[in-house]
Amino acid sequence: MAHGQKSPRWALTQGSFSSAPGLSLFSLLLLLLFLTASAADEYDYYSWQSDNFHNGRFYTKQPQCVDIPADLRLCHNVGYKKMRLPNLLDHETMPEVKQQAGSWVPLLAKRCHADTQVFLCSLFAPVCLDRPIYPCRSLCEAVRDSCAPVMETYGFPWPEMLTCDKFPIDNDLCIPMQFTGNQATQPPVSKVCPPCDNELKADNIMEHYCASDFALKMKIKEVKKEKGDRKLIAAQKKKKVLKQGVLRKKDLKKLTLYIKNGANCPCAQLDSLGSNFLIMGRKVDQQLLLMSIHKWDKKSKELKFAIKYMKSHQCPTYHTVFQ
Repeated sequence: MAHGQKSPRWALTQGSFSSAPGLSLFSLLLLLLFLTASAADEYDYYSWQSDNFHNGRFYTKQPQCVDIPADLRLCHNVGYKKMRLPNLLDHETMPEVKQQAGSWVPLLAKRCHADTQVFLCSLFAPVCLDRPIYPCRSLCEAVRDSCAPVMETYGFPWPEMLTCDKFPIDNDLCIPMQFTGNQATQPPVSKVCPPCDNELKADNIMEHYCASDFALKMKIKEVKKEKGDRKLIAAQKKKKVLKQGVLRKKDLKKLTLYIKNGANCPCAQLDSLGSNFLIMGRKVDQQLLLMSIHKWDKKSKELKFAIKYMKSHQCPTYHTVFQ
């Protein structure tokens, strides 16, 4: 094939996707594999190497197909049941996959893009086929453009391990966007301030608890807008520390939190400041950023369970995820 000439096989593949909006993700991946089965020699960089060497890294185990476990919450309901290990982020064991994937579950709950789960699971839990299939660059860019602002709210940059330029362009063998051209089937994207867009459920509270530097029961005296952010000024009344983390005594005396880029997005919890709040946050560049806020509902069994669970729960370490 002449240099720069696009293979007609890829045009057929892309056309098949756009003309079959009802195609499941697993069927789509099988179609990709079928259409490219005879092209393994041409596109060998997608092949799993039999000598355990892949992407410049030597693996101690042969690639294997394993069930996606129920506690891999990021990908358990993604649309297929088996995944390949090592995955496409160089995680060799299931405990490593669970630990690193767990920190992305809160982002999935924000519904920042309809294809967030498809994109992340194509890397954390790649479907078990004869060769790995990466997400298309356009899929990465679409998810990044929608979700990076949400991550920025929490003080996280878009991680280097998900740099979109490293993924194949759309005329190569790759996983495309699932909802293109079929906008009616897309889940609604929330316009609520991300820290305010959380259900009062124990598992949701614990996910944010583990992703946060600190957690407090406290009252809010005043809310202001400042340079595109929303500023929450704590009341001087005594605060109950549930997780102190990086907070110092002087931080607690004059506590001010920020919803980054949150000056104009709705936050129902802040419509009335009379009650106590469960506040969770992170310290980023000397600012305290709000991760999650709930009104302290004394009657909530979910809240009571979460508060009790905090006393004994040991959070996993996510320090490598957002580097």
